[in-house]
Amino acid sequence: MSGMLKLLPVLAIAAALPHGSEPVNLNPADFTTKIDNPYLPLRPGSRWVYRATDAEGGRSRVVVTVTHRTKLIANGIRARVVRDVATEGGKLAEATDDWYAQDRAGNVWYLGEATTLYKNGRPQSTEGSFEAGVDGAQAGVAMPAHPRVGQHYRQEYYKGHAEDRARVMSLRQMAEAPFGFFRRSLMTAETSPVEPKVLEYKFYARGVGQVLAVDVSGGSDREELVRYRRAGK
Repeated sequence: MSGMLKLLPVLAIAAALPHGSEPVNLNPADFTTKIDNPYLPLRPGSRWVYRATDAEGGRSRVVVTVTHRTKLIANGIRARVVRDVATEGGKLAEATDDWYAQDRAGNVWYLGEATTLYKNGRPQSTEGSFEAGVDGAQAGVAMPAHPRVGQHYRQEYYKGHAEDRARVMSLRQMAEAPFGFFRRSLMTAETSPVEPKVLEYKFYARGVGQVLAVDVSGGSDREELVRYRRAGK
């Protein structure tokens, strides 16, 4: 019986995926900056390069790097800083620090971002930035510990600015063109009340992370992984 009782806190965390605007009460002691969820592994030094296109035919290069830096979030959780930089024609278009932490059950939580949009090399806007615990913003789940078809959850919440939601649509084997071998994959459908007409599908490869994101309604944006370097390789 004592062994079962020791498992209860972890099971409670695993079951408590957030939805909508509901507040979450997270214990900082339950979190780590060591993120090893197989569908979203964020080991410092890992790097992903994406080719992105938008509805107007614009092209950009997106480089995502897991840094060695951490940040203490306003809600008390220490998060891993992931740097996301987009360039268009070699010029900086957007730079974002995303903040992630993993709970004891293996869920990866998204705790906010500091983003800056650029035009002609100059900062233009920080729209979309938020931090869990500030101005009513709440943490969300970027990747569940044990994804299953039909599972749904909030990814972020800052009213009127960041309200992404996801649903697990499939778990299957896929062929990845950038890597040339079969790997277990996860597909999610993402929506947001902020952009109610947009539906985006995302595909994650086990051991790699996100490999493809594509709008299927309300837009035609596409972001495809072209290069991946795992830390230590």
